[in-house]
Amino acid sequence: MDKKAIPLHAATVVLLREKNHSQYEIFLMRRRQNSSFARGAFVFPGGRLDETDCREDIFPYIVGLSPTDANILLQEPDLPPSTALGLFIAAIRETFEEAGILPAYETSGDIFYLTGQDALEAYQALRFKVHKKQISMKRLAEKLGIRYALDLLLPYSHWITPEIEKRRFDTRFFLMRMPVGQHAVHDRMELTDSQWMTPAAALAEHYAGRIFLMPPTLKTIEELNTYTAIGTLWEAAKSRDIRTILPEFFKEGSEMGVKLPHDPEYTISAYKQPARRGETSRIVIENGGWKSVCIEKKELKRP
Repeated sequence: MDKKAIPLHAATVVLLREKNHSQYEIFLMRRRQNSSFARGAFVFPGGRLDETDCREDIFPYIVGLSPTDANILLQEPDLPPSTALGLFIAAIRETFEEAGILPAYETSGDIFYLTGQDALEAYQALRFKVHKKQISMKRLAEKLGIRYALDLLLPYSHWITPEIEKRRFDTRFFLMRMPVGQHAVHDRMELTDSQWMTPAAALAEHYAGRIFLMPPTLKTIEELNTYTAIGTLWEAAKSRDIRTILPEFFKEGSEMGVKLPHDPEYTISAYKQPARRGETSRIVIENGGWKSVCIEKKELKRP
């Protein structure tokens, strides 16, 4: 395999917040139209794992999780412990860089939050410096007097970019409740817009063509849409069996897209899962966008 096709470790975070008298909301941001990956798509905060995320010098500035705990929660016993813990750090770093959210504890043990315009401006300046790699996460923790709250992240799923793509990522999806006192704002550099939406609204906007979702985001939101409350989702995720999802590209006549591991016709044996009746199992290109379909006995059913 060409080195460019080797998947790079990455992390992405599904930010969750309660909404009165309605389903909870998720935070989505739109990538620039000239982005090299997922251009124009609405995505969750996230990005690739950096070498600095895995260094031991960050360990004194984290709480709630050990490297062994990280392996257990990710359900990946063969992953190097430093990499497992680094994925949690990457999730926090990328969420800070892209959405301005920083899950952390004060030295008092309280959840970190800011008050006052001066503090907010200083915080945003530090966010920019982290994004530009002018300051490390270790130094950020020292300046703010915080410890990163890894226990506020909950692993949810594991996706790998299809083998046909030249740029590939080995991505762990995490759930995270919005910290009290913080406000999500896209970075206005790599991302041009952001919205809080219920999962149901996000799906409606996508299928109406007003936003564009990539297959992993679309499938994840479909799953989130089956839960009406964050608490219910969180409890289900804690006992969830995380099995790696490597979509399989296919082209059959005029139809083209990807099959998911539980699709009856999926053929990559190392990742194949039992068929799940009634669940969408492939995502196809239709009218310039991605559409989920359910295949049972070779009969396509629209969700």
